[in-house]
Amino acid sequence: MALSKHAIEEIKGLPGRFPEVRSAVVPALDIAQEELGYLTPEAMSEVAGLLGIDPGYVEGVATFYTLFHLEPVGKHHFYVCTNLSCMLRGAEAICEHLRRRIGVSREREVSADGLFSYEEVECLGACEFAPMMRYAHAYHYELTPEKIDALVEAARAAETRKPSRAGDGSGRAEAEQPHGR
Repeated sequence: MALSKHAIEEIKGLPGRFPEVRSAVVPALDIAQEELGYLTPEAMSEVAGLLGIDPGYVEGVATFYTLFHLEPVGKHHFYVCTNLSCMLRGAEAICEHLRRRIGVSREREVSADGLFSYEEVECLGACEFAPMMRYAHAYHYELTPEKIDALVEAARAAETRKPSRAGDGSGRAEAEQPHGR
């Protein structure tokens, strides 16, 4: 699947924002993943071509960072911190509850409806608010089963909403807006 014209233009504009073209690889891969859902070999090659750098370097960056996915993930993907502070404050129970709520039996599995997946990650840098996760480009702190339920239900509701004529046309539910502290 090729990148859209909009994504191509965004990626082409990145090198001018950085002192070194290689610095544009992470944001370029982020644009590609945001559009495609995950990074295919073709997408990584396309990013390399657009930036005029070696495809091997782009693939190396994509495989180094855990926030890049080389296989399909759910439309709503949760990154749950399982480092020491989060584990001591209940991350294991949070992961178990999340698995039940989204209908998967293990991390990186995609739910039958294609909507959900999750993965356990190392420190997200908010140990004082453990347990925590990253979801929808935002951090969610001091997680409880009730907070997980609210996030999952908001995501499900957002999938069934249709844009209103009076609204902005995006169809985005309030719950989709960034959460966090």
